[in-house]
Amino acid sequence: MFPALEPYQHFYLQADELHQLYVEACGNPNGIPVIFFHGGPGAGCQPKHRRFFDPAVYHIILFDQRGAGRSKPFAETRGNTLVNLIADIELVRQHFNIERWLVFGGSWGSTLALAYGEAHPTACLGFILRGIFLMREQEIQWFLEGVRYFYPEHWQKLAMVCKATHYQDMLRNMEKIYHNGTLAEQKDFAYAYATFESNLSTLLPEPLTLYNHDNSLALARLEFEYFYYQRDAFKNLLRDIQRIQHLPCIIIQGRYDMVCPPISAYEVHQVWPGSELVMIPNAGHSASEPPIVNALVAATEKFKYQLL
Repeated sequence: MFPALEPYQHFYLQADELHQLYVEACGNPNGIPVIFFHGGPGAGCQPKHRRFFDPAVYHIILFDQRGAGRSKPFAETRGNTLVNLIADIELVRQHFNIERWLVFGGSWGSTLALAYGEAHPTACLGFILRGIFLMREQEIQWFLEGVRYFYPEHWQKLAMVCKATHYQDMLRNMEKIYHNGTLAEQKDFAYAYATFESNLSTLLPEPLTLYNHDNSLALARLEFEYFYYQRDAFKNLLRDIQRIQHLPCIIIQGRYDMVCPPISAYEVHQVWPGSELVMIPNAGHSASEPPIVNALVAATEKFKYQLL
């Protein structure tokens, strides 16, 4: 990755009466604009996310999506819809007076990147996507049930906390927790859920460092919100790639990704003839794994020379 850097600007942008978005800008204000979409939904941005891009060449824009990270209010589901998220992205673009930008997103960030690009293709220069997730029922079922064939001990711990034996029960019981549970009960479940997801995210085990009982709440609450209530908003995501298939795209996919299995990246590549699929043979899901890091930086470098 490129060396650590600090934003030259960071601020809150009022999205509507309820939501304020935390936004930061790094690198070269006159450089190639790139927008970074974090995962989750609900995960938020981290300082290391600035480091995928050459700061001498890129104008790096990062923001915490509604309810995530430093955006306010934290873990808020009201007004948290795909339509509103896309409108927020446009608000950020217009704030910086950017005509077109490179779109970079991994995991849920790839979902949002595709949805945004399909809604605003003329605002995009191209795409770098990692660990593609299309919000389809089979992907949700895999994550909340099928993955137990590889990680039975981690799945069993989540199933016990959720009092469920299959993914539909899990979703129904999550609804009970987030509608009727106390805040303490919600945080306890959220931490168990974030721990489960973290344990699935790397090919080789890594210590859990990112989440605690407080900051895991947004991840669990917002993932449930989109998995359970809003997945129909994404039903045409694969079909509508035709709107952006004229644009360049590099897809980075870990061969052993247990959160977002490679089939989705492969299917996107199949309907996007000009895309480049880079299958990483020794990696899982996390953008922090060295082989994934190397591939993502190589992708930003490739676009750098194409777009200069």
